[in-house]
Amino acid sequence: MIRIALSMALIVAAQGAMAACQPSQKTVFRCSTTQGKVIEVCDSGNAIEYSFGRPQVKPEIVVSQPRNAVTTQQWQGIGRYQYYSVNVPNGSTVYSVFDAYDSIDQRRESGVSVEVGGKLVTVKCNGRDTVANIEGIKLRPAQ
Repeated sequence: MIRIALSMALIVAAQGAMAACQPSQKTVFRCSTTQGKVIEVCDSGNAIEYSFGRPQVKPEIVVSQPRNAVTTQQWQGIGRYQYYSVNVPNGSTVYSVFDAYDSIDQRRESGVSVEVGGKLVTVKCNGRDTVANIEGIKLRPAQ
C-alpha cells in the first residue's frame, strides 16, 4: 500500500516536470543548450507550444499559441545558409526557434532567438541532441 502511494506521489510530482512532447503532439524542435537547458516546440494540431528550462523540472517558460498566431521562415532554396524557424509570439516578446545549416562550411547551428522590445538575445543548442522538424511545417510565412 505504501509502495502504491509513493508511486502515485511521484507521478503527480512529475506531471509538472519538463518532458518530451505528449504522444498526441508532434515534436517540431527539441535540443539541449550549452547551459544544460532544454528548448522544445510541440505541435498539437491547433496550437504550437514553446517551452524552455532545465530537464526533469517545471519549465521556466511555457507559451502556447493558436496555430494561426505562429509564423515560420523557410529556406527559399537560394544561398549557402539553409535557415528554418518557428516564431512564437507572447505579447511584445517573440521566441524564434531556428535550425540553420551552412552548406559551404558544413556547420549546423540551432537555438532560440528571443526578441523583447527590439533587443535580441540568442541561446544556442549544444549540437549533440537536436531534433529539428521545422522544414516544411504548415504555418503562416513570417513577414
